[in-house]
Amino acid sequence: MTGVESPEYVPGHGLLKGRTAVVTAAAGAGIGGATARRFLEEGARVLISDAHARRLKEHAAELAGEHPGAVTAVPCDVTDEAQVQGLFDTAVREHGRLDIVVNNAGLGGTSALVDMTDDQWTRVLDVTLNGTFRCSRAALRHFRESGRGGVIVNNSSVVGWRAQAGQAHYAAAKAGVMALTRCAAIEAAGYGVRVNAVAPSLAMHPHLVKVTSAELLEELAAREAFGRYAEPWEVANAIVFLASGYSSYLTGEVVSVSSQHP
Repeated sequence: MTGVESPEYVPGHGLLKGRTAVVTAAAGAGIGGATARRFLEEGARVLISDAHARRLKEHAAELAGEHPGAVTAVPCDVTDEAQVQGLFDTAVREHGRLDIVVNNAGLGGTSALVDMTDDQWTRVLDVTLNGTFRCSRAALRHFRESGRGGVIVNNSSVVGWRAQAGQAHYAAAKAGVMALTRCAAIEAAGYGVRVNAVAPSLAMHPHLVKVTSAELLEELAAREAFGRYAEPWEVANAIVFLASGYSSYLTGEVVSVSSQHP
């Protein structure tokens, strides 16, 4: 990989001390897992969830070894409303409060629109857009009832802005997440809740290497100003900013963690 080398990892500064966060799709080495780790390093208590129970258990054990007593894990399929409700009920029961929700769950895939099946379209939309809706709704209901406010950070994508062949379902879902973010922010402002999103481009992790060709990865990296992909923790840093008091006047925004934006 050519381009500017990745910067050094930035240590935590207690930006989320005393907060409790839920992070979905946080079982692996991608953005969700990196966000959970960064939140813990910033002093938060974190409940991680994922549809992959085995990987979730393994990652929770790893994080708990580094941050004893600060990590809870609950398997959750964000396409199942009962599981979503159970996730948020557990967060409040285990930690006594809820302050931050990171909606990271999403599903991709590649298919030309002319050949795409209804099932392919529906599955990507149900996980990526509808899942974000279900978790946001559950979070907002809790935040409204608690009276303490809160923060939601959604994971969108630059594909929600740009055209990419074979990504119609994913692009539509991520553009929907952007619109959902803006509308939710206006509705929730009255009870002290901020709702923002990040829009990464290419954040490298082992699963992505398995499902994406080296040629496409090189092409996507070349589109970036630094000529390289993002490290998942670099996206997580932007999520930490949006979850922290440093963004107290920011709501309804989509922050591009990429040189690609409208």
